Amino acid sequence: MRVTTRKSSMWTAAAAGIIAAACALSPGAARAQAPMVMKISLAALNDPLHQFAKDFAALIDKDSGGRIKTEIYPASQLGSIPRQIEGTQFGAIQCVITPPEFYSGIDERFEVMAAPGLAASLAHAQRLAGDPEVLKLMLSLGADKGLHGVAMFTSQPSSIIAKSAVRHLADLQGKKLRVFASQFQSVAFGRLGVTPVAMTLGDVLPALQQGAIDGAVAGTVIYSAMHYVDAAKYVTNIGQPVIFGYAAVSKKWYDALPADLQQVIDKDAATAMTQVNPQTVEIDSNADKRWLDGGGELIDLPADEQASMLKTLSSVAEDVSKTKPAVSAAYQIVAAAAQRTK
Repeated sequence: MRVTTRKSSMWTAAAAGIIAAACALSPGAARAQAPMVMKISLAALNDPLHQFAKDFAALIDKDSGGRIKTEIYPASQLGSIPRQIEGTQFGAIQCVITPPEFYSGIDERFEVMAAPGLAASLAHAQRLAGDPEVLKLMLSLGADKGLHGVAMFTSQPSSIIAKSAVRHLADLQGKKLRVFASQFQSVAFGRLGVTPVAMTLGDVLPALQQGAIDGAVAGTVIYSAMHYVDAAKYVTNIGQPVIFGYAAVSKKWYDALPADLQQVIDKDAATAMTQVNPQTVEIDSNADKRWLDGGGELIDLPADEQASMLKTLSSVAEDVSKTKPAVSAAYQIVAAAAQRTK
């Protein structure tokens, strides 16, 4: 009897071991142990948006305990900005980071951050981007279109790169310039005598090289990082509008996460949003130096012409939004915050 019991126990233990080993080797168990991949996509390179992506990714890799593995794809590796946004909506990409204006096809209210004159300086723009009312508004947009907003932050003031120097406002007359996909920008630059051409970032350098456009609106960080000096060396600082970054994750992907990992995503995005601010100041400053060291030229408009430009652009936001009630209401929220955070 004792022998029978021992054999039975031995068989039971062996069987249990075989079953455990089989479970461990099963495809389902292997998948359960594998980390989820989080693709983070952006068009920019070596700028504040890219820095935010790196900070955000490092925090997630750490705070998820290895359950999420991040992969960053800068410089439009996963397609143009519209394709990146679509990929995020459908869940093929888990996170996209781009200026908010490029989401305007999803909701026109995304455009309000492109209103000229909102922020008078980089520091003012950073305070505005972190305002609770502004964040409440902006991060809620796109929720019904497959996007979960997680962060908004400041990238850089606008400047114009051109193949021939823009030293005075009159030099802009008739120039064909790339602008962001925003009516706020197209109306603003149209008032300066420019022919605005909305274009995704990945197409700008080839268009400059081929002469399809005379110049582009972006920031010195982009021009330096992407070696625009080979196509055009003149950059005119106009300061308006300030360019922001906006990070959205796939709502489909986010909703499928366990609650604790959802909290990691939201918390780490908020942390990275604050963390990137001092880094942005340094990145922007270094970009100007690299541009000059690379043979480019930085130009400031005469003070009276800069003031004249700001006056010309001062009513753009009201004029663009007055026929669009939802956009107007969103702009009023952001404009009130701009006054509070001066």
